[in-house]
Amino acid sequence: MRIGYSVETVRAAERALMARLPEGALMQRAAAGLAAACADLLGRVYGRRVVLLVGSGDNGGDALYAGARLARRGAGVAAVLLAPDRAHPGGLAALRRAGGSVVRTGAAEAAIDRADLVVDGIVGIGGKGGLRPEAAPLAERAARSRAAVVAVDLPSGVEADSGEVLGEAVRADLTVTFGTYKPGLLIDPAREHAGTVRLVDIGLGPELPDEPELEVLQHTDVAGLLPLPTAESDKYRRGVVGVAAGSARYPGAAVLAVAGALRGGAGAVRYVGPARREVIARFPETLVSDQGPRKAGRVQAWVVGPGAGDDAATVAEVLETDVPVLIDADGLRLADRDAVRARTAPTLMTPHAGEAAALLGTTREEVEGSRLSSVRELAARYRATVLLKGSTTLVADPDGGPVRVNPTGTPWLATAGSGDVLSGLAGSLLAAGLTARDAGSVAAYLHGLAGRLAARGAPVGAHEVAEAVPEAWRDVRGRTGE
Repeated sequence: MRIGYSVETVRAAERALMARLPEGALMQRAAAGLAAACADLLGRVYGRRVVLLVGSGDNGGDALYAGARLARRGAGVAAVLLAPDRAHPGGLAALRRAGGSVVRTGAAEAAIDRADLVVDGIVGIGGKGGLRPEAAPLAERAARSRAAVVAVDLPSGVEADSGEVLGEAVRADLTVTFGTYKPGLLIDPAREHAGTVRLVDIGLGPELPDEPELEVLQHTDVAGLLPLPTAESDKYRRGVVGVAAGSARYPGAAVLAVAGALRGGAGAVRYVGPARREVIARFPETLVSDQGPRKAGRVQAWVVGPGAGDDAATVAEVLETDVPVLIDADGLRLADRDAVRARTAPTLMTPHAGEAAALLGTTREEVEGSRLSSVRELAARYRATVLLKGSTTLVADPDGGPVRVNPTGTPWLATAGSGDVLSGLAGSLLAAGLTARDAGSVAAYLHGLAGRLAARGAPVGAHEVAEAVPEAWRDVRGRTGE
């Protein structure tokens, strides 16, 4: 599992570690890791041209010391000092001793044009509000140049704690971060500025608290959460998920939600709604009913809302049950907030940015620009676990704790019906006994991986994503049998 911590937490851990180390040792560790990453990216160091964009903080010092190491290996290293009077004196002296030079700001753009590598050491993780006017043109020039751009700890101009981008920011090909991941490296829109992220261990781990701000599941974590049948399992012990979805206008939403549910680990799927004929024609193993949720039979979880149109009565009926409920799509619009807040069984809401904006009374652009604060606010407001879909899918619990970030998504999943498959998949995991947080996280992981496997670089339909879920499941478990 990858984890991320806030700036305040990282700063506190750094202070605690530095108190036990010789002066400057922590910066030297960071510089050594940065220089090694730059050398790997360059392939051959000798004779290469490197430009350092150096601000006044510790990131500038890291860049200068790393530049000195590259210069000693034969690179031509030039530093552009954006705050000459406040550049790190030790790092600057080391660079000059190693044969590096300082370039006047007026000549910086020409130096960038000739460079093989540009190192962004402009602003550290405490920077706010985008790049300053004197730095923004240099970042833009680097982005347009042939040079690879390496960011020190975090691309300058992005918000470390939130993943927001509130102004001009560096776009890196590689970000070398120290000690731990920061939220801005994991959450869009900042994440897309970071490029590939390389974590350098500087000994910070023992100083960090047990509970991080963010968690990113990996294959091993997901494999440990997957519900697996035992010798004593039957379809009821494995869990039964109810799906209340679809309408005369949107029968396909019901079919796709059932498709996801059938592949999510539960033993059986019960369907109620007006798309019974379409569902049973596509999936004859589904248990269908025309009596509504109360008379559909026993279930361990409900999925309600995909393609439901204006069927508020069914949504309300499902919310009154005492089993876990997933609310998606039209269900989010139709659900009474007080009814959701009053529930004692787990509730998982799965909005995309537009739906989240409507629930929060804001705009889609604001949600997409501040995903982390939006998912936390929505979870707190509805007292529900919230899975916020998008280029970065986030899962937040109402009582706080680490927010889960899904790493497996692909832009090919931006296709009609994909969210219906995700809802069915997550609902099935709820019925199989996972918590709302784990069900949402595992479903997002499998769904994203299935999207990649189904697409393989080409357009893909939602039904193909559903069909690829078993392959994703096997990929996570690292086996093809059993």
